[in-house]
Amino acid sequence: MFQLHQTLAQDTFLVGEFPLSTLRLMNDCQFPWLILVPRVPGVTELYELTPADQVQFLRESSWLSSQLAKAFQADKMNVAALGNQVPQLHFHHIVRYQNDSKWPNPVWGTPAVQYTQPVLQQMQQTLMMALRGHNEMPFEWKMS
Repeated sequence: MFQLHQTLAQDTFLVGEFPLSTLRLMNDCQFPWLILVPRVPGVTELYELTPADQVQFLRESSWLSSQLAKAFQADKMNVAALGNQVPQLHFHHIVRYQNDSKWPNPVWGTPAVQYTQPVLQQMQQTLMMALRGHNEMPFEWKMS
């Protein structure tokens, strides 16, 4: 049975569900930063997914990246799977701008600035608009 890693559960907010994955918002308002986690128990690496699940996970990740890039007018999308602190397979999707506070360096190791309730509500609205009701979505999507 799938269980979200405790660190991801405490550091993120649920956004919605793809057919294979759960989508979470990182509690750091410095960057639009989402985490995509396949709901497959015990998986730590992409190659551990079945071939069909690998394809589905990459489809979900690619679609998410394209929607975030459009909605937030990203200069660059950083998509990464590190797993050094959280072994459960998850992909980070981080919207980057050439004028953001860490550009061109990675965001790793930067102390998080947690969302206030009003800013979180605004981000959730923005994500709802960005991820809901697009004809090009190649699969079902459920917002939380």
